[in-house]
Amino acid sequence: MIPPAFDYVRPASVDEAVRTLADAGEDAKVLAGGQSLLPLLRLRLAFPELVVDIGRIPELRGIREEAGTLVIGAMTSHHDVIRDPLVRRHAGLLAAATATVADPAVRHRGTLGGSLAHADPAADLPAVILALDANLIAVGPDGRRAIPAREFFLDYLQTALRPDELLVGVEIPSTEGWGFHYEKFQRVAQAWAVVGVAALVRRHEGHLAESRIGLSNMGSTPLRATAAEEALAGADAEPGAVARAAEAAAEGTHPSSDPSASPEYRAHLARVLTRRSVLAALE
Repeated sequence: MIPPAFDYVRPASVDEAVRTLADAGEDAKVLAGGQSLLPLLRLRLAFPELVVDIGRIPELRGIREEAGTLVIGAMTSHHDVIRDPLVRRHAGLLAAATATVADPAVRHRGTLGGSLAHADPAADLPAVILALDANLIAVGPDGRRAIPAREFFLDYLQTALRPDELLVGVEIPSTEGWGFHYEKFQRVAQAWAVVGVAALVRRHEGHLAESRIGLSNMGSTPLRATAAEEALAGADAEPGAVARAAEAAAEGTHPSSDPSASPEYRAHLARVLTRRSVLAALE
């Protein structure tokens, strides 16, 4: 299909982009890698009057470490996230999960910030960012603010970003030394996850000192499996204890029904994949 008509601008800096968004109000859409927005435009599911292309703003790209915190620019591509040694060291879960996103063409064009701002609960990376306890950095006319990942995703395709704000980066506390694993069930290769589970574990003297579990496609936003996390706290790092805790993975979730799966099947997948992911992370 042919997208609806819209105006197009390509700002050269974050300040220029923010001014453009502030002037346009809710009639503008931000174009990052285009892997989410362009399909919406072609299917006429989005009708912006203005598209703001931030692809040529150099300050939005790059990966660095600041006092034990990993800082990733919003326009950093999936491909660069996967290959970067700092990401693999401080946020191995992010690198592992990003490697499963779609296909190589999408990973070269798609961006971390674009995926998070799109806020599709079936996407891989929002649940990972939740498990990593990251902060998402937004810049608007009133300045810069950090939004905790747990407060960023509000509803289906809706975030805490204001219309005049631009997502500029992600700050991730280091999880160096933690075990991690990302696993998803999908009907065919490169399809959206029917359910995905991102697991982080820290063990101490044979016990699970802390666990974080992010869930994809178990509600209108990415979720943390808090009941399972609580059940794992202090548990023995052995298969039986993990299996018992994983039975709580779907508590508090509201999975949808669609041609891919019923809510009951998604809840079953959440339990199975949580068990698998935590055990793999422990290894």
